[in-house]
Amino acid sequence: MSATVRPARPAGPSGPDGPLAPLVRTGLRRAGTGGVWSVGDAHGVRERGRAGVLGRGAHAGREMDHDTVFDLASLTKIIALWPCAGALRQSGRLPLDRPLREHWPAAAGHPAGQVTVRQLLTHTAGMPLRTRFAELYGSDPAAIRAGVLGAPLHRPPGVAVEYTDRAAVLLGHLVEDLAGAPLDELAARQTWQPLGMTDTRYGPLHGTPRAGRTAPTETAPTEAAPAGTVTAGADGGEFLCGTVHDPSARLLGGVSGNAGAFSTAHDLERFLTALLAPPATAALPWGEPWITESLRVHTGGLAPARGLSWLCAAGTDPAEGTFVHYGFTGTGVWISRRRGRWALLLTNKVHYDRDFRPLTNLRNAFRRAVFG
Repeated sequence: MSATVRPARPAGPSGPDGPLAPLVRTGLRRAGTGGVWSVGDAHGVRERGRAGVLGRGAHAGREMDHDTVFDLASLTKIIALWPCAGALRQSGRLPLDRPLREHWPAAAGHPAGQVTVRQLLTHTAGMPLRTRFAELYGSDPAAIRAGVLGAPLHRPPGVAVEYTDRAAVLLGHLVEDLAGAPLDELAARQTWQPLGMTDTRYGPLHGTPRAGRTAPTETAPTEAAPAGTVTAGADGGEFLCGTVHDPSARLLGGVSGNAGAFSTAHDLERFLTALLAPPATAALPWGEPWITESLRVHTGGLAPARGLSWLCAAGTDPAEGTFVHYGFTGTGVWISRRRGRWALLLTNKVHYDRDFRPLTNLRNAFRRAVFG
């Protein structure tokens, strides 16, 4: 059953022509061919805007909009993995502080068995920093799973905050085993369908109505993507479009805890609004108290300060409670329950280039304008 999400309020004087519009448009001159942004509260959208086109070449003829489909990259950790973990936590099946070997037989006897779910969610598990799945384990998903479980830890758990996709890949396997279903099915059933996020799904997107409004990412060899999910690139390569950009998630068939989900600003607006005002009609199995528990610091005095999956926004005092998560492709979402405000900024940065300094500057300016 779909949730009744509060309708978005019309943008007022600070809408498409407000102060955020020139800030984002100027930043996008060096951070992508286009992007969309929204700001809202518990009642829905308060301001939104868009600029530029989907991409280069064949994609230059379509403007960015709030129904543009983006490869979310690591935002998958937030809109898919995090709520699924929360559902298990609230049902009593996912202890945060017991070593994995004590409640997950697959982890027994492996280095990963000594870490905890809290350490995975806060990136303090001490796992290797790089994935390197193809180089180390080949292309078989079963071999990759065994490799992630068996890899020696980079450092003792709990002593440092070091972001690594391996933590989310491992947690995704744990969630699937405990819930008895694939992650894409769990996320759809527990989050996307209840919130009416009709454009959110794992790829590939070829052959779906979303394909024509999907923002492309980088060029890749044709064999990296199924037929129908690439378009000709200016340099003779092929633009990935509707196939996950992240190579680790691609090796895992496109469905992983670290990356693989696609979504639109419209859908993410619904998701972020629900974090401030969980709709009772949606019966979310991961709502409260998981949201409150996650949006506080869980890393003690370690830096950078993190919640559960969420990062304390750069340039803010952790005590202010402004959290963020980014995606490598150029996506980002912010949430502050203290201020009762959320924001999103979706760009196609990697399609443009890999100089991330302009995007970092834009993100920081955007955060300051919205949250102070």
